[in-house]
Amino acid sequence: VMGTLESRGVLRRMSDMLEMLMKRMDILARLENSTDFHKGDEARFPLDRFQPAAGLMERIQAIAQNVSDIAIKVDQILRNSLLNGKVMEGRRDQCEVPRDPKYPDCAGKVEWMRARWTSDPCYAFFGVDGTECSFLIYLSEVEWFCPPLPWRNRTAAAPSPPPRPPVQAAFRSDLAHLLELIGTGKESLSFMKKRIRHLAQQWLRAARRLEQKLKGRQRDQKHILIHIGFLTEESGDVFSPRVLKGGPLGEMVQWADILAALFLLGHSLRVTVSLKELQSHLGVPPGRGNCPLTSPLPFDLIYTDYHGLQQMKQHMGLSFKKYRCRVRVIDTFGTEPAYNHEEYATLRGYRTNWGYWNLQPTQFMTMFPHTPDNSFMGFVSEELNQTEKQLIKSNKVSSMAVVYGKEASIWKVGGKEKFLAILNKYMEIHGTVYYETQRPPEVPAFVKNHGLLPQHEFQQLLRKAKLFIGFGFPYEGPAPLEAIANGCVFLQARFNPPHSSLNHEFFRGKPTSREASVSSQHPYAEDFIGKPHVWTVDYNNSEEFEAAVKTIMRTQVDPYLPYEYTCEGMLERIHAYIQHQDFCTTSSPPLPPKTKSPAMQSPPSPLVLSPNATHLVWSPRASRDPQAWPPVGSLQVWVSEPRHTCTETCRRHGLVCEPTFFRFLNKEEVFLQLSITCDSTEYEMNHLYPAVAENVHECYLQKEPLLFSCAGYNTKYRRLCPCRDFQQGQVALCRDCL
Repeated sequence: VMGTLESRGVLRRMSDMLEMLMKRMDILARLENSTDFHKGDEARFPLDRFQPAAGLMERIQAIAQNVSDIAIKVDQILRNSLLNGKVMEGRRDQCEVPRDPKYPDCAGKVEWMRARWTSDPCYAFFGVDGTECSFLIYLSEVEWFCPPLPWRNRTAAAPSPPPRPPVQAAFRSDLAHLLELIGTGKESLSFMKKRIRHLAQQWLRAARRLEQKLKGRQRDQKHILIHIGFLTEESGDVFSPRVLKGGPLGEMVQWADILAALFLLGHSLRVTVSLKELQSHLGVPPGRGNCPLTSPLPFDLIYTDYHGLQQMKQHMGLSFKKYRCRVRVIDTFGTEPAYNHEEYATLRGYRTNWGYWNLQPTQFMTMFPHTPDNSFMGFVSEELNQTEKQLIKSNKVSSMAVVYGKEASIWKVGGKEKFLAILNKYMEIHGTVYYETQRPPEVPAFVKNHGLLPQHEFQQLLRKAKLFIGFGFPYEGPAPLEAIANGCVFLQARFNPPHSSLNHEFFRGKPTSREASVSSQHPYAEDFIGKPHVWTVDYNNSEEFEAAVKTIMRTQVDPYLPYEYTCEGMLERIHAYIQHQDFCTTSSPPLPPKTKSPAMQSPPSPLVLSPNATHLVWSPRASRDPQAWPPVGSLQVWVSEPRHTCTETCRRHGLVCEPTFFRFLNKEEVFLQLSITCDSTEYEMNHLYPAVAENVHECYLQKEPLLFSCAGYNTKYRRLCPCRDFQQGQVALCRDCL
């Protein structure tokens, strides 16, 4: 009988069988259709090893058809048993759909359940058996589309357990348990654990320093799930097999550092790299993901990536919308608000394969602070003590260069022969390009190739070299920071015009335009570090390139690492985010009405003109919410030039754009305070608003708070930009943010 433990178990096993078959067929299909196995030096095994034989495919299809036939027969049996059971149910099928204006979707949902309740075994798991009453019980007690049934008051399920009493977080002094939590079975996990062990003493010293800085401040321990979606088999896990073959390691570097920081801050962690483990930890009911979780989410925060986000949405049902405010998305290149807002992205052509999640943009966390709309998560580089720095300086070989690029494909860049020939006149060039048996033909004969080196040996190479040179790709990786921290000068190409999703294939399809911001291979190194540690030149200009090489050889530089990329800097930043970022209880203030009656007086603006009358600041007389973060005292309001984003506008004034402050600017009186004439003022959805079209004196305010954005510009508008100060070496935090 539907609803019993036996039938639920049968349905669960059938569902698992179908999921496994579909998963394996999908993997086979992807391998068969993938072009990656048809080309490149990495295709060192015959393709036919991956192509399923026709007979095998037929057998799989036959099994799938048999399971489908069984499911149909079971469904028929269940329907017959339900018809017989209805006679015995009596009162249980005498329910009527309530007409309650507070629940306008109830009738439509009941109609849907009548037609589709057998489409997912999860409904039976929650007791749905095809009767009207079971539909209403489910829709009122499991979901929330219908009002509670009066006669269920005494028999309803017990209330949720009370919340756990808060436990104070205490800094940890040993990383051994974290290594156990990470688990085994993948090269990527081995790499992360090896990195954590290597940096363990630096992490522990940093944790002690931050503990002293916080002076015993109370911190609640958070229950945190870390789900690394790109390492799951369901997402393809293309990274693990390439760890030992020169594949990209940046994401795994960052995840290892996130795990270490969260653990040392004293929080309770669960780590998953499989879909089954994710479902178990979340409390996903058996079925196909259409039902909510079986119990309240046991985690305060979930750190995941885009793959994990998609998996959660597929398996959490309505619970995803309820709990998505607890998610933090590790997102290397960032997600701009225009791509995040589903309706706007669809209407304005910003829709990609990744964005449109309707999250708060600061829930996305990036590798570098290139997008102020997102939170800067970062990673760490190894920090040297004074003795090590002096030793490196004394052992530097001024005529030695190392090329940034472990994969042979990077060496295929057009025009490299010209600038490498110039460099070869002055320096001995070293490479670390992966190969198995034969030297990669893409690497010129005059380059001394060491092959793929273990991290420690690569670091020793950097400590001897004077120059670390990039070929223009990969973008924004951790290696240039490691090189600079080991006393190298980083030389990179200037992009003219700057690369973006509008003109470069790599960024196309990513949920960020990066308009005018990717002016070099590593914009952070160019903008936040600069000379003498970083040189950005035109590789197509031989004279400029040669002059830079000569100057670099003569220039003495000390090893340098920005504070925000030290262990202490990352611990400090993540601590601040956990303490202050709350996307579940904070909400944007209501937008003012378009028209106001004389009786409706707006409260006085908390902003005042600065003493030199160039911008607005928070009035000393205005009240300040002590819970507001960042503190409003750091706010400055500047007006952009037509060709500048708010990110660029704030940077030109030595500040950082702070999107959480847009709500204070989105008012008509702010235009007046800045002496901007508005013949008309409109509320519209546009990621460039608030802004003014000065030539026609038209002012625009933002209608959708999720679209407040530091990114974007249009020559038609001058934008109102919220800027704030920042700590030296810690751009994510204002001076009073900690």
